[in-house]
Amino acid sequence: MTRTLDDLTSWHADWTGLRVAVLGLGVTGFSVADTLTELGASVLVVAASAKKEYADLVPVIGARLELAPAGEVPDALVAHDPDLVVASPGYHPDDALLVWAEGQGVPVWGDVELAWRLRDKVVRADGRPADWIAVTGTNGKTTTVQLTASMILAAGHRVAPCGNIGIPVLDAIRDPEGFDVLVVELSSYQLHSTSSMSPYSAVVLNVADDHLDWHGSFEAYAAAKAKVYTNTQVACVYNKADELTMRMVEEADVVEGARAIGFDLGTPGPSDFGVVDGILVDRAFHEGRRDSALEIATVDELALRGLAAPHTVADVLAAAALARSYGVSIEAIREALAGFSLDRHRIEHVVTAGGVTWVDDSKATNPHAAAASIKAYPSIVWVVGGLLKGVDIDPLVRDSVGGESSRVKAVVVIGVERGEVVEAIRRHAPDMPLFEVDHDETSDVMASAVALAAAAASPGDVVLLAPAAASMDQFRDYADRGNRFARAVRSHLGGTDGDEPPATVRP
Repeated sequence: MTRTLDDLTSWHADWTGLRVAVLGLGVTGFSVADTLTELGASVLVVAASAKKEYADLVPVIGARLELAPAGEVPDALVAHDPDLVVASPGYHPDDALLVWAEGQGVPVWGDVELAWRLRDKVVRADGRPADWIAVTGTNGKTTTVQLTASMILAAGHRVAPCGNIGIPVLDAIRDPEGFDVLVVELSSYQLHSTSSMSPYSAVVLNVADDHLDWHGSFEAYAAAKAKVYTNTQVACVYNKADELTMRMVEEADVVEGARAIGFDLGTPGPSDFGVVDGILVDRAFHEGRRDSALEIATVDELALRGLAAPHTVADVLAAAALARSYGVSIEAIREALAGFSLDRHRIEHVVTAGGVTWVDDSKATNPHAAAASIKAYPSIVWVVGGLLKGVDIDPLVRDSVGGESSRVKAVVVIGVERGEVVEAIRRHAPDMPLFEVDHDETSDVMASAVALAAAAASPGDVVLLAPAAASMDQFRDYADRGNRFARAVRSHLGGTDGDEPPATVRP
């Protein structure tokens, strides 16, 4: 008989003998299996493939592994008769295994739902588990999580950035030393299968077309993002420049007393964070917010840390709002910002030589992120293309290269799915210099792209790798794509590290 899961809301509940099927054996899947076997559950891991390091460990932790082709429901899964399925984020809702589970009436969770229920394994001195600050959005999640965590750390709290950022949230909640607060990066995949989480504070940074191949529609994608505000306890932080995030907060069922806190690059209202005369300010967590504001930092100060691009300033404001909601002082926020640097492949300066600056924003894996990068520079040779993930690239091309005000002076198109990009550019900017890297051999793609971009660039230009697409058509991941771009640039320039300082980006 299938067990009820209603009482399984604590590490200290009785999980013994619960039959669980874990789908996927990557970093997340292994953390799920490891956690559940520690609790005494009967765990069957089902995966289409598995790295040897994980496959070898599955029997060691007391679980079983069944490798089965994608789209196939293996007999071992049917025989296991699971009480619960925990799916890794990559499994589409229409995957054969999830369709089977739904048909059998088996509940499906993700790792975040499981972690929320188990969060009391390690508690603080006051007997309570770590608070969760939840971060989602189409772009800027990782930067905002890292900023928020660094601000909370500067205030003296034990804090862990985790979730979609690379450290499974289940590993964080099982850390024997424990934390005061977890800053959890949440993808739309993870939120889709989360129902009981109640974060201390939460933010949706922005919402634009992405992962439509997974969710099936923009509406479903946005609905998944909006779930982050459900049951928020203290502060729902939203982007005033993105009306959809404001509507999400207005429609959210939150804990009574939770505040709506807005942020954008404009002048803030009494419950907002914003920018006044080049100064980032807090008018939300300030007793005199009706007629004054607290200074956080200046844009000029952020520029010294490479944080002055408009979309990055927005991330700083969002992070400051989350940190302030947790009682972090302005002084601690300033200290954190003074020592903060962006991740690799996020508007990363590669080299400036011959008056041309080369910038790696390989992490711009969707049109919204690429648009933000393009707006940061005045004259661009744009390297674009990859796996489009079902997203229509036409609006980005229309807004970025169409019209006399275009910042883009030439385009180099890479990727297997080049056709849509090329057609959109020819449609919206028929006179735009357009170069297509029409071979798919990974080793040659970036060398050709860099050579074409260099020929099109003039002193004062930025050659910007902002692909607006995923990387797995020609590269291992976005980091591999960015690394190959940087190596190709240096090789083309004869190994120089540049003879000029990087151009400062200002909003």
